[in-house]
Amino acid sequence: MGRSVRNDLHGLEISQRELQILTNLPVKDELIIISNPLNQIGKQIIKKIKGSEGPTVVFLVFSTFVFSYLVFDILIKLFATWITIPSWLLLIILCLLGGGITQIFLYFWWKKRLEMLKKNLTNSLQILLHDVDRYNSIIKAIDINDQIEEAGNPGVSIKEREKVLEALQLTRNDLVRALKTERILRENKNFILRNTELFVNNLATLTAMQVTEQATEHGRLLNEALQIALDVQYEMQKLQSQE
Repeated sequence: MGRSVRNDLHGLEISQRELQILTNLPVKDELIIISNPLNQIGKQIIKKIKGSEGPTVVFLVFSTFVFSYLVFDILIKLFATWITIPSWLLLIILCLLGGGITQIFLYFWWKKRLEMLKKNLTNSLQILLHDVDRYNSIIKAIDINDQIEEAGNPGVSIKEREKVLEALQLTRNDLVRALKTERILRENKNFILRNTELFVNNLATLTAMQVTEQATEHGRLLNEALQIALDVQYEMQKLQSQE
């Protein structure tokens, strides 16, 4: 989301963190490159240096660097007198070595999480994640449209904005409910298979779900959410039909 996002869009997007909590899986996990956060820190420091508090930031950064180096140099002289290379060179080597080891660890940790996701990725969950992407794309499109409007183009304003956002909130609720249902089914698969008779009524309730406002945008979004619920129902039926 852009920084200009309007207040009424806050909380509508389903974030990666929320997805991971709802599914209990590392959904959309990306490999952490340690240089990226360092670059971000560097950009923040440069930005502050260019601002009014520049001298203070320069002093703090320089003081931190010098203090850290002096402490490292003292430790080397006290506990590693056999090391002959300059302490500043040793510090650089250790930083590079530590960074390399950390990156390798992050890579294998990321690969392990991807394998866990692949192992637990059901067909219904794939469908739900695709619908979440489509839903988030709508939120992003509205945000971009708002920015265009704020740039001086009032003619692009969204008509009946409140109704559209209300429909999106309802769709979001259904997506969250469907993701929670899928997780329950996935994590309790063996129990469900042993106790299929307990879930007959739930299936009947899901089957009875209907949305009648098909001609409106509100109805279209709700029907998409209904399709998600029916996808989950279908997955439940498949689970109960297995032996």
